[in-house]
Amino acid sequence: MNPKYALGILIACGCVSTAASAAQVTFTSWGGAWQDAQESTAAKPFAQQAGVQLKTDTYNGGIAQVRSQVQTSNVTWDVVDMQLADAIRACDEGLLEKVNPATLAPGKDGTPAKSDFIAGGLSECLVGSIAWSTLIAYNTDKFKGHEPTKIADFFDLKKYPGKRGLRKSPEGALEWALLADGVPPADVYKTLSTPAGLNRAFRKLDTIKSSIVWWETGAQPAQLLADGEVTMSSAYNGRIYSAMITDKKPFGFLWDGQVKNIEGYAIVKGSKNLKAAQDFVRYATQADVLAKLAPLTAYGPARKSSIPLVDAKVSPYLPTAPANQKGAIDEDTAFWADHSDDLNQKFAVWLSQK
Repeated sequence: MNPKYALGILIACGCVSTAASAAQVTFTSWGGAWQDAQESTAAKPFAQQAGVQLKTDTYNGGIAQVRSQVQTSNVTWDVVDMQLADAIRACDEGLLEKVNPATLAPGKDGTPAKSDFIAGGLSECLVGSIAWSTLIAYNTDKFKGHEPTKIADFFDLKKYPGKRGLRKSPEGALEWALLADGVPPADVYKTLSTPAGLNRAFRKLDTIKSSIVWWETGAQPAQLLADGEVTMSSAYNGRIYSAMITDKKPFGFLWDGQVKNIEGYAIVKGSKNLKAAQDFVRYATQADVLAKLAPLTAYGPARKSSIPLVDAKVSPYLPTAPANQKGAIDEDTAFWADHSDDLNQKFAVWLSQK
């Protein structure tokens, strides 16, 4: 919503309550360019129009700090940007306020909010804002005239030679191995939950193990690709988009096999500014506000009605763009919550084997 709109218009449409006008909101996110984008498109415009005092803080994810605030009855955060897996855990522990979909703004075409969010975009305690992806990126200069088009190409060292970059984690790697081995996207987690399916994934990874360069921080894949140390690498879509648009790097996306993750807004249980926090979440997750966030980040809006509002030049780079959905999978947060310890251990053993 345009910041020049009068507060009276917001009150009339129910976007902001008069109760919020005397309140304050502390918004906590991950810092850096991501939080700057959230503040410029949502937090600051909301505060200005509602007459709410905005305070900000940063954290590194997880739920430890939220848990500490709630358990000590010293809640200083109101709205927190959280990944879906963390929000589910925090919700299960009673650390977050429940979401009432009826209080959220409808889609641009009047569609009720509960029907306008993408799969996983609206949960018991989280209102999704974006979907970001872990996917395969490649250096287009290395494959002129025959760029990779499917996840199996990542494992084809003969047709697409060169080293491969992978995050030093089983998440993503195991899913891609099964996809490349012919498992349909809908069956990946069911297959991975069986001993035979897990062995199948590791056998597929064995085929490229000697060609893998492992990375651990989000900035590394773009650098590995730019330096020619790898020709393809797993990466976070926003990082590669930034390298392409800002730094003019010759990179391309392999959308087949992208693993989508939901992120959004949660309200800490016991917030002293509950109504203002709820108004903030409503405002920040309106379709047009989420559409403004997309060009700054290349993260896909979590609302279906936001997609047509995004600049056409940016849409091809969004994880939630309809054209990028073929072969995509949504990360199964429940699966990883149940199996991460075991799979991390098995992955470590696999790494140590020659």
